[in-house]
Amino acid sequence: MNINRLWGAASLVASLATAFQAHAIDTSPGDYTLLPPETAVALQYFQYSTADELNVEGVGDVPGTQVDAVLAVSRVLYYGDAGGVRYGLQAYLPYGGFTEAKIGGSAVNEANGLGDLTVGATAWLIEPSNPVTGTTLAATAFLTMPTGSYDASGVSIGSGTYTVTPQIGFIQGLGAGFFFDGTFDVALSRDHDEGGVTLSRDPSYQVQTYLRYQPSQRTSFSIGYSGKFGGEAYSDGAYTGSKTRVDSLRIFANHFLTPTVQIEAMLSKDFNVEGGPSNTVTQIRLLKVF
Repeated sequence: MNINRLWGAASLVASLATAFQAHAIDTSPGDYTLLPPETAVALQYFQYSTADELNVEGVGDVPGTQVDAVLAVSRVLYYGDAGGVRYGLQAYLPYGGFTEAKIGGSAVNEANGLGDLTVGATAWLIEPSNPVTGTTLAATAFLTMPTGSYDASGVSIGSGTYTVTPQIGFIQGLGAGFFFDGTFDVALSRDHDEGGVTLSRDPSYQVQTYLRYQPSQRTSFSIGYSGKFGGEAYSDGAYTGSKTRVDSLRIFANHFLTPTVQIEAMLSKDFNVEGGPSNTVTQIRLLKVF
């Protein structure tokens, strides 16, 4: 095997590991809806993701790639009021594993089990004056901690490092049952050492926009876009060919089965990827209001 192929194989393994460990704070339409003080919400997500394409900058598309994962996420939220300032507190924990992980037709290491615990605090800066045409603006600070299973040489449920992600959330009522939902955030990851090698990632930016149609108080349908930018990953200062440049199309359907129990279905498809895997994700979310 020549030196270019040797470098390519090493780069692919490093790229695959860092690509699948990149964190993002994905949102659903209506997530920034302001609920009454002393309201608690429990959510349970069930997700299946599959990637059969991998792009590595400097190498190109990698054949024989298949990475499938089955994940669950448990999440809790609490809404409160402190001196007239509306706030929210939350925490969520993913867990699960990879059902298949190979690159170039060869299996790679898997780190399954618990993922990274994320906690967040939200402050609502603008409260809607009208539920149909009003404006909502809020800011959240997320902290993701390296509690998850992690293997720097393969694919992992965890990331192996701390990440701080400030996020802005916006809802604009458009009337006639239509709403615009949007978020913007930046993920700032701490450098970490693994086996004497320093791994680092540039800031990763994400914008999410949705057009939501709510024909009744119980049901809504949404279509939207997620764009991730930046997030170049480095090993001892050398670029691995992995980053977080991804464009995705998403569709949602929500329905309240009872006044306090909601089910949500989501389908997401990456349609433009540079320096990482191209994922198709299906997700079911159950929500209970207390």
